[in-house]
Amino acid sequence: MPKLAKELGALEVKGKTAPGLHFVGVVPGLALQVTATGARSWTLRIVIAGKRRDMGLGNYPEVTLATAREKARAARELVRQGVDPIERQQAAASALRASMVEALTFKECAAAYMKAHRAGWKNARHAQQWANTLAQHAYPVIGELLVRDVKLSHVMAVLEPIWTTTNETAVRLRGRIELVLDWAAARGLRDGLNPARWRGHLDKLLPKPSKVNQAEHHAALPVGDIGAFMAQLRAAQGMGARALEFVILTAARSGEVRGATWPEIDRDAKVWTVPAERMKAGKEHRVPLTAEALALLDALPRMPGTDLVFPAPRGGVLSDMTLTAVLRRLDVPAVPHGFRSTFRDWAAERTNYPRDVAEMALAHAIGDKVEAAYRRGDLFQKRRLMMADWAKFLAKPESRAEVIDLNAKRG
Repeated sequence: MPKLAKELGALEVKGKTAPGLHFVGVVPGLALQVTATGARSWTLRIVIAGKRRDMGLGNYPEVTLATAREKARAARELVRQGVDPIERQQAAASALRASMVEALTFKECAAAYMKAHRAGWKNARHAQQWANTLAQHAYPVIGELLVRDVKLSHVMAVLEPIWTTTNETAVRLRGRIELVLDWAAARGLRDGLNPARWRGHLDKLLPKPSKVNQAEHHAALPVGDIGAFMAQLRAAQGMGARALEFVILTAARSGEVRGATWPEIDRDAKVWTVPAERMKAGKEHRVPLTAEALALLDALPRMPGTDLVFPAPRGGVLSDMTLTAVLRRLDVPAVPHGFRSTFRDWAAERTNYPRDVAEMALAHAIGDKVEAAYRRGDLFQKRRLMMADWAKFLAKPESRAEVIDLNAKRG
């Protein structure tokens, strides 16, 4: 046992600044170590299995003299019991580091999964859809949970609110949660069966997508009501209202409009070119811009620091809910995507334009592979004429004739 040094008080320890070991007494081998740079820390000199070893007990003054003595006594008691306190200390530190590595949240795992697989996805739009669906629906419920703690109840809390209302999104979301949890299991971050698996598990708790989707439609306005609605919409204020107006004028998808940038707009050629990575079919799409669409664009304010045509008030891309909120404020029983159906009905019922022209305007993929192989053009000039007629139709609200009940008149 080392010779017991003179007991030092807290003020005496504070004054020890010379480089070297300063033994402080009370517990044999306990010393304050001062380096040449002035850093100070506690060390305990002990003999383990016949070998002298130095054990660190923490930095001074974060670890006080009293605490250092408590730690030193505990270490010496372990030695007396035949336990190596240094080995135990190292094992505890190693376990802590391991637990920190394993303690990833679902959100962190999702980000890692997307980073690992992004290169294999067909376009940036797919990656954006992944990020958006998880951020909107999953992260508020399970984003901050440790991935090892995600259970069936959590998965159900994410899926049940949207399973019957937006089933297509819910189905994709379930698959994405399952993939993230499988990734985490493969990395050793969680154990047990995947609570988001479908077959033999969630298929017993949720209705089949085929049953739900039979009743799932995009609510749309009748063709005869669209003109009156456009008058309402043009009187509404806000970037969401302008984005929705542009959606209708161009028959484009909401996401294509919300992500539109000024470099995509050719004002002179009167064309909006949507790049392939932002199109559902992964193919560049040219949209003819009518006089009405150009006037809308010309009246928009430009937000500094962004190229987005329809930026959110605080920057970034508008959410789809912003456009939906406009419809709710106007008390209109429709969704943004439904106006594409209204446009398609107008083209079929009120015009003589060929079906192909309307389908090309909607950027629908050609179902027949043979026809698709031979189709080279995009019917752009014909679509320009059709969109001009569509804009004129939108500008003229239809009057509704009063229906008279003749039987009531006779009575």
